[in-house]
Amino acid sequence: MSTNTAKVVYEKRGPVAHIRLNRPEVKNAIDVETHEMLRDIWRDFADDPDLRVAVLTGTGDAFCAGADLKTHVPEWDGVGPMLARSKLPDGFAGGITRGQHRIYKPVVAALNGWVLGGGLELALACDIRIASERAQFGSFELRRGMHPADGGIVRLVNICGAGIALEMELTGEAIDAQRALQCNMVSRVVPHEDLMATVDTVVASILRNDRRAVESAKETILEVIGRPLDDQLRLEALLGYAICGDNPAIRERSERFFDKSDEGRVGTHATPLAPVVGAP
Repeated sequence: MSTNTAKVVYEKRGPVAHIRLNRPEVKNAIDVETHEMLRDIWRDFADDPDLRVAVLTGTGDAFCAGADLKTHVPEWDGVGPMLARSKLPDGFAGGITRGQHRIYKPVVAALNGWVLGGGLELALACDIRIASERAQFGSFELRRGMHPADGGIVRLVNICGAGIALEMELTGEAIDAQRALQCNMVSRVVPHEDLMATVDTVVASILRNDRRAVESAKETILEVIGRPLDDQLRLEALLGYAICGDNPAIRERSERFFDKSDEGRVGTHATPLAPVVGAP
């Protein structure tokens, strides 16, 4: 499946799915139609055995400004408390924030500009976030009489802590990329012109690793969040040793390590990472 519409661009380049929100005239806000397109894209990404990693970004000076309220507010108007129940399996941006969040393939966000409202929820639902120095992050929903309901508060607390969550939600003010880095919201901040090259390097690092191990590690991390320490340790052991006992790639990869020929080594026996397919 490849999609190239006015609203979303979806391309497969080898093992990497590239997804680009493409509504720059509204800062890549997600309307109902875009939400439905993204649902199909996430399903295709999850189901395609040839795809290992997704890269998500936006066109223009914004990553995503959240929900396009012109299409979503009429959908919500007058529904009452049942709206919450009807939205539980659905989530936002095609369900990646809730409903389709159990995709164990890594998703890397290239945050090229404004990351606002539901766009922040979308970014936080990704696994690794690389930010342009131009990026700005904000949760403005309280200005509109609502607050995040698609993982924004939960992931802000889990990733950044209650302090930054309270500040961003209660004030409705944006923070810049450097503050986001200090708060652990993003992994790196890079010059704008280096954003996609940096993302390609991160993707190459992921692809260097064993696929089963990568997906099991992501599953383990999602499973242990919020659990008591003993439960966390038990889950880590169960999932981690399951890989050790049932992954034939371990022997081959260990031999390459012993021979100092494994991909992406540093130090005296340095070896390069393989280039990402389709990278400039």
